Amino acid sequence: MALLWSDRGEEQARASLRQALAEMRRVLGEPSPVRSEHDAVSLDPAFLAVDAVQFEQLAQAGKLGEAAALYRGPLLDGHGVRDGAFEDWILVERTRLHDLAVAALDRFAASQSGDAAIATAQRLLQLDPTREETHRLLMRLYAAAGQRARALRQYDHCREILQRDLQAKPDAETERLCRQIQHETVPPLATPPTHAAPAPTPPLSDKPSIAVLPLTNLSGDPEQQYFSDGITEDIITELSRFRSLFVIARNSSFQFRDKALDVRRVGRDLGVQYVVEGSIRRSGERLRVTAQLIEAETGNHIWAERYDRDLHDIFDVQDELAHAVAATVSGRIDMAGRERSTRLSPAGLKAHDLHLRAKACYLTFTKSGNEQARLLAEEAMAIDPMNAPIMAFYANYCHIAYFLDWVPDLDRSLKTALEFAKQAVTLDDGDSTVRWILGHALVTARSYVEARVHAEKAIELNPNDTEARAMYGNLLTYIGEPEKALEQIELAKRHNPFDMSWTPWVKGIAYFTARRYDDAIDTFNRIHDPNQEVNCYLVASCALAGRLPEARARLLEFLRVTERDMAHFPGQDSQGWMNYLNRAGPYLHRRDLDHLCKGLRMAGLPI
Repeated sequence: MALLWSDRGEEQARASLRQALAEMRRVLGEPSPVRSEHDAVSLDPAFLAVDAVQFEQLAQAGKLGEAAALYRGPLLDGHGVRDGAFEDWILVERTRLHDLAVAALDRFAASQSGDAAIATAQRLLQLDPTREETHRLLMRLYAAAGQRARALRQYDHCREILQRDLQAKPDAETERLCRQIQHETVPPLATPPTHAAPAPTPPLSDKPSIAVLPLTNLSGDPEQQYFSDGITEDIITELSRFRSLFVIARNSSFQFRDKALDVRRVGRDLGVQYVVEGSIRRSGERLRVTAQLIEAETGNHIWAERYDRDLHDIFDVQDELAHAVAATVSGRIDMAGRERSTRLSPAGLKAHDLHLRAKACYLTFTKSGNEQARLLAEEAMAIDPMNAPIMAFYANYCHIAYFLDWVPDLDRSLKTALEFAKQAVTLDDGDSTVRWILGHALVTARSYVEARVHAEKAIELNPNDTEARAMYGNLLTYIGEPEKALEQIELAKRHNPFDMSWTPWVKGIAYFTARRYDDAIDTFNRIHDPNQEVNCYLVASCALAGRLPEARARLLEFLRVTERDMAHFPGQDSQGWMNYLNRAGPYLHRRDLDHLCKGLRMAGLPI
């Protein structure tokens, strides 16, 4: 949506996407190669072949001749979309594939000899006429074949092209080779290697690992390179705040500047699972940054986004972009890891994979999903008992079970949550995740001052942790500051507009507590398959907004779910409902709890 319809609002872009997919399915017929699942749309590779994909695969496999034969020019040459974001994306992709083709042909030529090598080098020059390395290779090949005059003409041709296109002269190495040819003192060409021993690959970290490559400066002004480098360095710094990631240092990432890139090779050379690459274009007082997250092993694009900004304060813009990219990339990596973990066989699961699978179960926000998450977290802790985030999330699952009344022994569940959350902070007090999880549990235990200390410390440790910021908003709601809570939740969404599946839940409660019922209803209605707490607040919001028929219908759904899932379903027991609401809505001020009860009472709940 961001690449094809960037000039439209989100709803318009979503409608355009639906229309395009429907048209594709109609034209292509059944079975359709178009696959859609959750928020991802893709093409089934079993149904079609894409030469650009095959080209990358062949180059990766070392089948350089076959790869070179597939590359016939710029990606989608003659085809385009009149959208600024797409134009930026296609420019970066064309440059990347062009550089990969140049690298493949260069290696292919080096593996050949005689006329075959000459033909490959000539094709290489067609792709990049100003590449001096290729001119020198041809000069050497001609000289080795006894064609000294042709080698010297190649030098003249090189000099003319450099002057015409770059207003530059041949470098010292080219000049030295020319003199050697003139005096017939050219060293013999090395024999092409029959095989090359692969360079040792650094071992992958137990954590998700990532390298941020220098952003490409598309401004046409070499002086702007400092700005591109500055944003790249800031993104690396901000990503390093996430203790859940292993981030490659600047010096290692920057060795790939201005080189033909194959992300698979980058992944192997640096030992990383993910690569961030992108571009920066500055035009007057407008700035456009594109970024994309790529899985190194497959070359698949996981996420791409474009950021347009006015350069009122270049340093503020640099900070904002770094925060936004870091927060979104971290969320996307976490999502990709969860999806991967669900596909692994039980025998292939390690502690981290168990942890990711547990999070995926938890994010269903169901009783069965939460219980499965708790059991998986127990397995993960048995394998890695000193892992603070695994321990903290185990505490979180126990906490959720407490305030939604999903376990028979509620007191024990809350006690376990607090015990393990505090132990996790003891293990790693510099991790923002373990801090906000402890803060969340402390709110439910009504230790508001201590909860605020941990919530604010989490944001201080990692301002990009959108879960920490959203949960801080939840705390502010419960202590009677819902408008400030909404500010924090909006800030979290601005940092990372993706994969915030529970943010509408928290945001809706803040709207309700602020007596903004229509906003609360609209927010809650965006939640797919809402759980009992969402239904609880939705019932009260509809009632207090004067929409009693809707409130009563929602109440029936709330009662159906709670009777099925609650360990202590109150039925017609008003005190039982009050006990539940006192746990599930841990408000500091009685007036806010009474406000919730009033809405539920109006809808017909016996309290």
